Amino acid sequence: MSDLFAPKLDEDMAAKRPLADRLRPKTLAEVTGQDHLTGADGVLARMIASGSLGSMIFWGPPGTGKTTVARLLSGEADLAFEQISAIFSGVADLKRVFEGARARRMSGRQTLLFVDEIHRFNRGQQDSFLPVMEDGTVILVGATTENPSFELNAALLSRARVLTFKPHDEASIKTLLERAEEVEAKPLPLDDAARESLIRMADGDGRAALTLAEEVWRAARTGEVFDTEGLSRIVQRRAPVYDKGQDGHYNLISALHKSVRGSDPDAALYYLCRMFDAGEDPLYLGRRLVRMAVEDIGLADPQALVICNAAKDAYDYLGSPEGELALAQACVYLATAPKSNAVYTAYKSAMRAAKEHGSLLPPKHILNAPTKLMKGEGYGDGYRYDHDEPDAFSGQDYFPEKMGRKTFYDPPERGFERDIRKRLEWWSKLRRERG
Repeated sequence: MSDLFAPKLDEDMAAKRPLADRLRPKTLAEVTGQDHLTGADGVLARMIASGSLGSMIFWGPPGTGKTTVARLLSGEADLAFEQISAIFSGVADLKRVFEGARARRMSGRQTLLFVDEIHRFNRGQQDSFLPVMEDGTVILVGATTENPSFELNAALLSRARVLTFKPHDEASIKTLLERAEEVEAKPLPLDDAARESLIRMADGDGRAALTLAEEVWRAARTGEVFDTEGLSRIVQRRAPVYDKGQDGHYNLISALHKSVRGSDPDAALYYLCRMFDAGEDPLYLGRRLVRMAVEDIGLADPQALVICNAAKDAYDYLGSPEGELALAQACVYLATAPKSNAVYTAYKSAMRAAKEHGSLLPPKHILNAPTKLMKGEGYGDGYRYDHDEPDAFSGQDYFPEKMGRKTFYDPPERGFERDIRKRLEWWSKLRRERG
């Protein structure tokens, strides 16, 4: 006997589905924010038009449409769709999926296997995909928020094309919100400034934007319109997209370091605050500032190292939030300080030479001779005490004889380094004279 209430229940359940789920695109052309992939001239659109799909890795932040696009691909290419998550699946699940795909292939239909969070599979599990990819049993589409170069096997990457999904920009999130208003048949109860604030809160995540919009509709009373302050009261601010152990962390610390190196205090301070805001350990940032002081400022401003160490100690002493200001001060100091990487490059060159030349004996004239035997061997013979020489500089050769004189430290001609450069020129002249 049929259930007379089933249609009504289905409609009620559909209405209660999350807004983001109800707004999933029905075709690739409806996907927003990924025109380089799904637009008329996009990579995926061209694949569909050619009638040939290959295995792919979708790499991008959350809420950019990776799962949705995988589903649409299977539909438009008339492929069976299987979805698993690396978080909840193991070897037994993979075997079951592979067996089902082989059975379909025997009947003439190929399977698109979508693996969410594929980077969470270990190396052995990733290797299990290789045979079924090679023989065409499945077309693998893996989704990951982490850099595939670091998280996926080279063998897997060699058999799949990596496609990058971009965060939604303001225009694409505005489009999503307009579609949401059409589906809900009512405008978002936000003034213009609050609407822009909600877009920023979404932080490039389309799903987050729709979830925030849904919260606004739930909170609004009849006729009520929220301003920015009202929006902040009803919607808890979403944490920035940042994982202290993964790409977000490395991208921002790289941006901070290069902004300091490029003498841009505004950009450096911005990235420092981005990391503070995301919950980065301030002492980690303090250590990185110390590294910048020795790597990029060096002897062009020796005080930079002192200031960075003092800032790190100040944070340790004051704690948060006052201590962050000390680190910000050090950051701006580094960005505006003169730069020299002469010591950094000299250190790397000297280390390379130390490894290449092995345990060469220093020249005997600079070795101590505490015993008669060592004196008989010539240790200390001919040593000249620099403090007794004119300008406190003897010009002796200190390198091992078998190695010959090397130049590692080669600072630019400026300020504090001029006197040092004079001595380096002396060394160069001495080397030429001695062949």
